[in-house]
Amino acid sequence: MTTGAEATSNDPHYCEGAAQLRLGEGFFRADSRPARDLGVLLARRLAGQGPLRVLDLMAGCGVRSLRYGLEAGASAIWANDGDPERLPLLRVNLEPLAERLSLRLSAQTAQKILADCLLRDQRFELVDLDAFGCPAALVPLALEAVCFGGVLYLASTDGRSPTGHDRVAALRSLGAAARAHPASWELALRLQLGVVARAAWCLGRGIKPLLNFSDGRTFRTAVQVQRSPAAGDEDQLGLLAHCHGCGDQQVQSLKRLRGWQSCVCSTPPPLAVSGPLWIGPLQDPGWLDDLSSLAADGHTAEEGKRLLANLGADVGTGARVWPMAEIARRSPGGTVRLRQLLERLEWAGWSASVSGVMPGQLRTSAPWAVVLELAATADGTLER
Repeated sequence: MTTGAEATSNDPHYCEGAAQLRLGEGFFRADSRPARDLGVLLARRLAGQGPLRVLDLMAGCGVRSLRYGLEAGASAIWANDGDPERLPLLRVNLEPLAERLSLRLSAQTAQKILADCLLRDQRFELVDLDAFGCPAALVPLALEAVCFGGVLYLASTDGRSPTGHDRVAALRSLGAAARAHPASWELALRLQLGVVARAAWCLGRGIKPLLNFSDGRTFRTAVQVQRSPAAGDEDQLGLLAHCHGCGDQQVQSLKRLRGWQSCVCSTPPPLAVSGPLWIGPLQDPGWLDDLSSLAADGHTAEEGKRLLANLGADVGTGARVWPMAEIARRSPGGTVRLRQLLERLEWAGWSASVSGVMPGQLRTSAPWAVVLELAATADGTLER
């Protein structure tokens, strides 16, 4: 029996957390375990509030459903995969849950499952949509399937559109402009959150972002669905502009949209503007604290714990993020000590943190000119 670090799709058996299962011939990524660990922790947090009903829309081999049942205490699980040939594998792998909880298996498209839930007025505390490609078309129906206070845990493997590498596809799938940006992972997550927020508001609902993270290939968002939008939520939808000439960035709320300010370029080039996107916090500190406490259960791998710690240290307040490599390139000394720069920014009264989303990046409220000025005196080797 193989461990999570060793398993591949060719391994006959796989162990992860409390789960033991066969992988079969379908697509499977062992290195996505941190995301599955966090999904289980989200489910455990929800189970502490009452019955936990889970809809796993794209279950694959069933590893997430199995762990939701064995580790999170789910009372009911509906595991679905669009490939009918996966159904026998799902049935074998989820057999240990048959006597523990209410278990339903199906092999239909996610659209049909969600439409059926809408017709039957059926809702779940956790809807897991681990999509292949961009799931934007499924988001409205998926939100309808989440009960108030429940969680939508969403994944996208579309890396080109939201990172500015396919602008036409971004307009079609996200209804937004996506331009090349130094904090590309965060840009993708904020565009994805913007899609979810707009869909929720159209339904008269609100969202609270709980987790947003990426490994550069998959972009994952967890939001709590609320009965109605919170006061001022509309301020969190906006535009992000980046000057490729001087590196400056600006953020505006759509609600208070005005002209862009001049950047530090003597003859500014046109700004590259992305959005609409979410410009509010990416993580919820209270939920992160709870998940970190639950992670001591022995089933959460060390990589998942480190991910939680990184997200907890940077809740994503403020959408202006710069790579330290870019700051160092524009610094007279050519190198910048990250920790020293953070201390100087905080001493000067600006918020500053290491990005929890993308390695080697600085988040700060300071103007770009101030960042460069303080970076010029924060010499030393580049820390990441």
